[in-house]
Amino acid sequence: MPDRPVGFGRHDEPPEARRDGPATAPVAGAAILDDDVAAGLIPKRPERGHKGSFGKVLVVAGSLDYAGAAFLVCAAAGRAGAGLITLAVPESLQPLFAAKVVEATTLGLPEDDVEELDPEAALTRILDHEHDALIVGPGLRPGLATREFIADLLAATDDTVTRPSEGGDAAATGGEPVPAPIVLDAEALRGLASTDAWWDGVRRSAVLTPHVGEFGRLRAGSGHDPAEDGDLVDDDAARVTAASAAAAEWGQVVVLKGARTVIAAPDGAVSVAGFVNPAMATGGTGDVLAGTIGSLLAQGLSTYDAARLGVHLHGAAGESVRERLGDAGLLASDLPVEIAYARRRLAALAERLRGDRRLGFAPRTGQAETSPADAGQAEAAPVETPS
Repeated sequence: MPDRPVGFGRHDEPPEARRDGPATAPVAGAAILDDDVAAGLIPKRPERGHKGSFGKVLVVAGSLDYAGAAFLVCAAAGRAGAGLITLAVPESLQPLFAAKVVEATTLGLPEDDVEELDPEAALTRILDHEHDALIVGPGLRPGLATREFIADLLAATDDTVTRPSEGGDAAATGGEPVPAPIVLDAEALRGLASTDAWWDGVRRSAVLTPHVGEFGRLRAGSGHDPAEDGDLVDDDAARVTAASAAAAEWGQVVVLKGARTVIAAPDGAVSVAGFVNPAMATGGTGDVLAGTIGSLLAQGLSTYDAARLGVHLHGAAGESVRERLGDAGLLASDLPVEIAYARRRLAALAERLRGDRRLGFAPRTGQAETSPADAGQAEAAPVETPS
């Protein structure tokens, strides 16, 4: 097998020498997203912080047929560092979900029918529940009520939070109160694709996370011929051009998923991740990405920074699993804990770059880094008994 100097896989050189992350060929007009860039985005975690200090995520996801999507989002949000996570589901399904989630709490949303949200009443309950960021769409039941709820939520301005300015310092605090930012995935994107000029009614910052098929439907719904965007699977230049055009038109950050994921901001900034990993081509990995980005939004990052760091953590987690399992056999549920390990490694790199000890999941002085695979192979060290 050829050498793959990608992400945080095993290498011969020591950890402190690994500074390049994914091996990425340049794409005109786009910045390369590597370890150094991602490390600079890690939000600080004060040692005296508490769960309320690190962001409250409100997840609107899941249905009877797609319950797993909601669980994956919540797990990823927690592993990416969020302090509190609430899963909002239709009231009829709340007992089912409450029995399954452990770290997250649940919130029942009013229904018009079984599993069908009452858009107005559900919106009121969402806005009344404290949160710093929203994740909407994974596993939601399709339907007109869902589409109406999403449109109303995007237009609402009552759930204000204080955030850094978009594009500003990732660690900045303060700023003007604005509606809580949102990650839109899966069914939320389907609803937008069938809504004319949907972006005109949006009053909050958003990160859209479409795969190529969803992106094509969104472009078609915006009045464009998706075929004119070119090959969005294998042509990186075409992917950058299309994602950039969409972000500018919609006024939101767009994450065009796939090999070498593209992150495009409405101001023209574009980054390309270097991860190319067929093991990630399995159901649920997109839900994990949505949870990761939403968690970082809740921790105070701007939409573009949260998307960039989330994509990098997600890709690095996939590479870690690939190193152990190969190009097949990865499950989406393998990723969340690897995201925490990837963040820890980036935090260690950031500490070396910035000389700061207050970053999330950084190893303490004298503490060796241990991956799950290494931990399983290591011999137990003798324990000294105090005399």
